[in-house]
Amino acid sequence: MKALRKFIDKQKPHFEKGGKFQKFHSAFDSVETLFYVPDKVTTAGAHFRDAVDMKRTMIVVFMALIPALLFGMWNIGYQHFLSLGESPDYWTMFFYGFLKMLPIIVITYGVGLGLEIVFAQIRNHDVNEGFFVSGLLIPMIIPPETPLWQVAVAVAFAVVFGKEVFGGSGMNIVNPALTARAFLFFAYPSVMSGDKVWISEMADTFSGATPLGDALVGNFDNMPSQWEMFMGLIPGSVGETSTLMILIGALILLATGVANWRIMFSVFAGGYIMGLLFNLWGINDYMLMDPLNHLLLGGFAFGAVFMATDPVTGAQTNKGMYIYGFLIGIIAILIRVFNPAYPEGVMLSILLMNVFAPLIDHYVIESNIKKRLKRMKAVLIKNQ
Repeated sequence: MKALRKFIDKQKPHFEKGGKFQKFHSAFDSVETLFYVPDKVTTAGAHFRDAVDMKRTMIVVFMALIPALLFGMWNIGYQHFLSLGESPDYWTMFFYGFLKMLPIIVITYGVGLGLEIVFAQIRNHDVNEGFFVSGLLIPMIIPPETPLWQVAVAVAFAVVFGKEVFGGSGMNIVNPALTARAFLFFAYPSVMSGDKVWISEMADTFSGATPLGDALVGNFDNMPSQWEMFMGLIPGSVGETSTLMILIGALILLATGVANWRIMFSVFAGGYIMGLLFNLWGINDYMLMDPLNHLLLGGFAFGAVFMATDPVTGAQTNKGMYIYGFLIGIIAILIRVFNPAYPEGVMLSILLMNVFAPLIDHYVIESNIKKRLKRMKAVLIKNQ
């Protein structure tokens, strides 16, 4: 690491003001602060000072995504060879999925970070850290067979219209990764609906509908067991199939204090309660599905852990977090059951609540103010 530090220090003057590469200062700074804590400190006012800056926080989220990513790569190979009736060894299946995912990840970071650097140079700002995580989230929530040009267009749309038009990381009102998925969903619905085949190069004779697709048409005989759904041995997007791996990531986020448990808990609670209410109603077979299955299928768990907990686009007040998460869970199941065109309702429910999160916080704060005023009036009357 000392050699890396010396190399960076040697190159740094060229990228500072007056250097021959000063126009690329933002790009250089993003690389330096990826490896080392910035040497800039506050000079006035009240601030918290510690070593956990935004990049370090993003790295924690990145690491929490790794278990689901690695399992997802293996599952791509597993589903592919399963469709062919073959059973190769673990590493053959893993490297098949790895080679499918690698181009998507490279394109996502190449296009996304390239645009981030361009906007940073135009504004003469440092490169925002947020895309460090978004660049991994996007490949994990799309099918492995998504054409690379579609990935590039979706990433560009998410960065420009989901972030930069609002001012960059910390200013966006909707989750950038979900913005990319929503773009693909509405622009190319044939491959992004959530009920169609999400298996890479499967055999023509193999029926590879996702469990959500089977549930949608009432084909519950072909539904996998809850154990298979929990482990992730089902077709689906790369990061969303294994609830176990997602929960491992959740533990990392909660143990480090990066994510808030209130939102996670309330999303799962809202989804489960909505499933129970549908069981009581029971007009069709989909409504009678075990509420636990709703939490294990599709992107519900992934959305609850990694998307709904986004500190920028989510609610900020404690009470608001409960309301925000609970509504996400309820709306996600409502969309799944009542709207056949959108069998995967988690994406739309989170994006909808992203927009309403500031309004929720506003009314929570207003309610607290009114309660305090009432208490103050009661004390004044008592003292008179």
